[in-house]
Amino acid sequence: MAAPVVIAGGGPVGLAAALLLARWGVPTVVCEAAEKRNAVGSRSICTQRDVLDILHRVGCGEILAAEGVTWTHGRTYYRHHELFRITFPATGGTGFPPFVNIPQWRVEAVLEAAVAAEPLAELRYGTAVRGLSQDAEGVTVHTGRGELRATHVIGADGHHSTVRDALGLGFEGESFADRFLIADIRAELPFGPQRRFHFDPEWNPGRQVLLHPQPDSVWRIDWQVPAGFDLTAALAKGEVDARVRRIAGDAPYEIVWLSAYRFAQRTASSYVEGRVLLAGDAAHVMTPFGARGLNSGIADAENAAWKIAMARHGLAGPGLLDSYHAERHAAAAENLRVTGRTMRFLVPGTEAEKAHRHDVLERALSDPAARAEVDSGKLYEPFPYLDSPLTTTWDGEGPAPGTMPGALCPDAPSGQRRLRERFGAGFTVIAADREPPAADTGAPVSRLRLHTPALDPRPGRVWLVRPDGHLAAILDDADTAAVTAATRRALGFPA
Repeated sequence: MAAPVVIAGGGPVGLAAALLLARWGVPTVVCEAAEKRNAVGSRSICTQRDVLDILHRVGCGEILAAEGVTWTHGRTYYRHHELFRITFPATGGTGFPPFVNIPQWRVEAVLEAAVAAEPLAELRYGTAVRGLSQDAEGVTVHTGRGELRATHVIGADGHHSTVRDALGLGFEGESFADRFLIADIRAELPFGPQRRFHFDPEWNPGRQVLLHPQPDSVWRIDWQVPAGFDLTAALAKGEVDARVRRIAGDAPYEIVWLSAYRFAQRTASSYVEGRVLLAGDAAHVMTPFGARGLNSGIADAENAAWKIAMARHGLAGPGLLDSYHAERHAAAAENLRVTGRTMRFLVPGTEAEKAHRHDVLERALSDPAARAEVDSGKLYEPFPYLDSPLTTTWDGEGPAPGTMPGALCPDAPSGQRRLRERFGAGFTVIAADREPPAADTGAPVSRLRLHTPALDPRPGRVWLVRPDGHLAAILDDADTAAVTAATRRALGFPA
């Protein structure tokens, strides 16, 4: 029997990677250092619709969507004035709402139950990865309970990743001086299911507060607090209760979880070293404003899973595993750019930045144009792999397609199913007006005839979709040779 893939870290990214690999028939061993799961704290609370699609492919998306709190709009305030609200389409062409709030511990519990029911996946608690060594045939993983042999390793072991350290990789970036107090409270608050962001409210002057609803009448509240904030002292002095009372009023409440964080923005210097890939917080950490941490980590897991599966099945070209770094490092760089800009607005580090923020917020009270400059966190969206070595660039005639190669394929009805429900088990070739041409690569490829406005159908056009739902190519008047060439490129073979 072939050696498994070893996954360091039994959080949501590691568990999702195990389930995604199992869909390809790949056995995994998930090594979790903790002796048991600590089922407390909202932590990464907000799951985006395209990520729910990924989790749906392993049987968990609908469970999480049903249990979580759906919200379709967010409201932003400056002092006691509402500046604006944003509204998201209810479905956006997919089967899931724009965002679902559900605490991370519950996401982990749902994924862990799926892993327990999966014969190809094994979760081992109390098994800390302490080091590893690679050779031409695989990886030897050193744990506190002996050695494991693996064909590949996914390091999903968090911010203080042992796997990243064992590879000698840098983790460059910055930390922010101000801290954030995070409280999960159970209370009946007079707000609907919405994200509420407050700049400079009278109950946290000069700083910010963010509120998010959770299931079971629990609310997540993030207060920006000074760099020297001491949670233990604040509790003893009744300061935390006073903060909650300024929001909840006289309503009874229960503190479910409390924590104080100093946020950081960092990324590993490389996401791939031989047969070892980094994912989630082991690869990148970012501030939570925009819900980009967990969501990008699940996207890491899917990207890694299909590429490792192709490599194990002997179908990968020489560049496929390395493309994981090209794609996911670029995605992290964009996330860090966006969240870094947000933090410079939320926590200005210079007098000029403070003056700029004050000017923008004051103008936004009366000037709609200024409201576009107010930055409380641009929410997560999938990263398009436009410049990936796996993507066949658009060179067709006429206007470019609405969705470019490298982007996530739009969803659409497809018979009794959604289009995206057909993805995940291989490549998909789609044509609107004819039987799609085949691809002769040995990799699993399904063909689908589908006419939908979501794909900007034109006579003779063909869409090649990767296993992760991203468009590998859009080809006009393509034959088998053209589709085969694009598929080979998407498998990491030279163009």
